[in-house]
Amino acid sequence: MALPFIPSDAGLLALQAAVVAAPRPMPRAARLSRIHGRGWALVPIGSIVVVVFAIRYVSDTATGLTWLALIAVPLLAAAALGWAARGSRPWAALLAIPLFLLAWLDKTSLVGEASGALLSALSCVTLGVLLAAVTPRAWLKAGIVLMAAADTWLVVSDLLQAPNAALVAAHPPAGLPQLQGEIFGTVTMGYGDLFVAGLLGAVLAAQWRRQWRAALLTFAIAALFDLLFLVIAELPATVPVALALLITEGWETVSGSRRAPASLQVSGTPLRARPRNPRLRIRRSPRSVR
Repeated sequence: MALPFIPSDAGLLALQAAVVAAPRPMPRAARLSRIHGRGWALVPIGSIVVVVFAIRYVSDTATGLTWLALIAVPLLAAAALGWAARGSRPWAALLAIPLFLLAWLDKTSLVGEASGALLSALSCVTLGVLLAAVTPRAWLKAGIVLMAAADTWLVVSDLLQAPNAALVAAHPPAGLPQLQGEIFGTVTMGYGDLFVAGLLGAVLAAQWRRQWRAALLTFAIAALFDLLFLVIAELPATVPVALALLITEGWETVSGSRRAPASLQVSGTPLRARPRNPRLRIRRSPRSVR
């Protein structure tokens, strides 16, 4: 069934925004302290730049990524349903099985396409939570912005189109589902576009109000951004996520600066040091020496 562009695009944009809202806050585990470091912030930009150039210059990379997605995505999606997503329950991990079967056996229908896209989205929730657990927040935020900048550069310089076409064309055997990208109706979205959304959600998961605001911002900005499809055939869908992050951070900074002067006053009266009571005497117990 062919779905027109607008509902197809709206469905994938809603899915991307949902990935921002989905990660749950995780306490830092002591066992992860050994591998915690700033270097993990390079994973987002590496996931797009390294993959693009590997597909261009290393044969069979697209096929290898197809197999990797086929194996890893359902397992990571099960982890999200059972552990990493808000509202997750251990038994819910089993729901990944019917989603995979629908994506496999009914892949030419909207239900099958939606099931495959949902599996990819859930896997990105788990990846976002795991990466946020080992990366300092400030550095991971910088990684999100750098990933969007690299994505924009690859699209503008026409370096992304050919590798992306090769990745989309790679099919696993036996009619197994393609989970290395998302297809819904007449619109496609790259796996990295959901991965960056999972990173943003995991970074803000400890403050659920900011997380939900960022999710709504992502959807609104992406909807406006996609108006460029009227004149352009391909857009970097990581950009709305990075813009939502920057706006959220900017708003938090401005709000914090406004609250700071107000915190110096109580009921409109400046804070003063408490006057000393001249009648107050402090008794000191004599020190005993033995």
